[in-house]
Amino acid sequence: MSETALSPDGSSQREVFDFLGRGGGDPSPTKQIDTHGAAVFLQGNRALKIKRAVKFPFLDYSTLAKRKTACEQELEIGRRFAPTIYRRVVPITRTAKGALQIGGDGPVVEWAVEMARFDDSATLDHLASAGALGPELIDAVADAIAASHRAAPLAATAPWLTSIEPILTDDTTELAAGGLAATDVAALDQGSHAAVARLRPLLQQRGAGGFVRWCHGDLHLANIVMIDGKPTLFDAIEFDPIMASVDVLYDLAFPLMDLLHYGRGSDSAQLLNRYLAVTADDNFDALSALPLLLSMRAAIRAKVMLARPAADDSIRHSNRAIAESYFALAVRLIAPPPPRLIAVGGLSGTGKSVLARALSGHIPPLPGAVVLRSDVARKRLYGVADTDRLPVTAYAPDVTDKVYRGLADRAAHVLQQGHSVIVDAVFSRPEERQAIEAIATRFGAPFHGLFLSADLDTRIARVAGRSGDASDATPEIVRQQHSYAQGVIGWTVIDAGGAPAETLSRSLAALPRAAQVCST
Repeated sequence: MSETALSPDGSSQREVFDFLGRGGGDPSPTKQIDTHGAAVFLQGNRALKIKRAVKFPFLDYSTLAKRKTACEQELEIGRRFAPTIYRRVVPITRTAKGALQIGGDGPVVEWAVEMARFDDSATLDHLASAGALGPELIDAVADAIAASHRAAPLAATAPWLTSIEPILTDDTTELAAGGLAATDVAALDQGSHAAVARLRPLLQQRGAGGFVRWCHGDLHLANIVMIDGKPTLFDAIEFDPIMASVDVLYDLAFPLMDLLHYGRGSDSAQLLNRYLAVTADDNFDALSALPLLLSMRAAIRAKVMLARPAADDSIRHSNRAIAESYFALAVRLIAPPPPRLIAVGGLSGTGKSVLARALSGHIPPLPGAVVLRSDVARKRLYGVADTDRLPVTAYAPDVTDKVYRGLADRAAHVLQQGHSVIVDAVFSRPEERQAIEAIATRFGAPFHGLFLSADLDTRIARVAGRSGDASDATPEIVRQQHSYAQGVIGWTVIDAGGAPAETLSRSLAALPRAAQVCST
């Protein structure tokens, strides 16, 4: 990451930066945003992005010609993700009297990417700093990322795999040079290299399956913005297609990790679960790669923050603190705790699915447990959309048995990869509860059974008020369930008659501290 050369153009760039910082001939206020590779000038309804005259091992902006090419590449790649943002490449020119001008006819002294300015407080890093993003927004982000992956061109697997070891080596070098704790740097290095050796066959298999694609490549939260109520991905890697040609889960790992950095564990778990729900089932086969991919993203972010230019000591100290936070997260992610299985049961209308979704971000390893829902599994079995209603025959005992066996098999597969899982189903029969407990026993994973309880009127009211949900339960079905012979429950019974937050609080209180992220 160390800068290897500063272009002779650097002195002229300072003149350009001063010119644009003063408004570029326009008296309206200008805001400058600096990164290690660029400077962005925000003014009025536009933004001008200048490539810094620098040379790093992974990019070369050291000449004016190279910066022009980079601007043209950014315009092309940027329009792939955000056509409404990227406008044109514009020259910064010098007049006959020696003054600088934006888009003039004189000699070109610099090139800029002109973009439509958006509300920079609407980027997801700002929103995450202000509070939880919430399920609806997170679902939209997951859908946008999944859509970008489906549209992304296929890429060769070998360059991606070959790049991993050098990335790790450079991380170790730069983090150590940055004065971070030597023992932690060594632990991260050792754990990361060991994970690569273990996961290489899986990553090769995913490449052969079409999961290595030319992705965004730099999908941290500051590069996702809400425009007209929709998440828009921007500022993709343009300087090196190989660097952006990665496993799609490595692309996803960036926002997953960044949400964790901002303390939004529930949002991160929701993002993972939504992405898994709307993409190929093969992604369930790669959960074992998440600790490495997440940790790599955190380490790279720490490295970038250490190298970020700072105008004064206050900004420099802030960058250092952020880098240390990302580094601590990288160390934590590469050594995940053992997985566990949690079953959430209860009759229709007790709030099982709401609890399972809310609980997922609290269950280690990070970013949280995978949620398996019987209602969704049944719809998948019949090949219909989650909200399509199924006939009564789809709820025959033999079909239900098949659904529960499928849930158990998938839960076993998730546990086997070292990831925790929450299974959401009625679990009204003792044999169903025993079967899911047996899965945890088989893999030596801790098991926690939560059985939700609420009075009949409450359950009927909740079911009657549902819309756009995967459940086919009706008030009539709720009344029928009321007479079920459930036997001795044997799990922790949770009063779920109140608000969802109360049910979550009671459920967390019933789980041992070791089963919760905050204690790891």
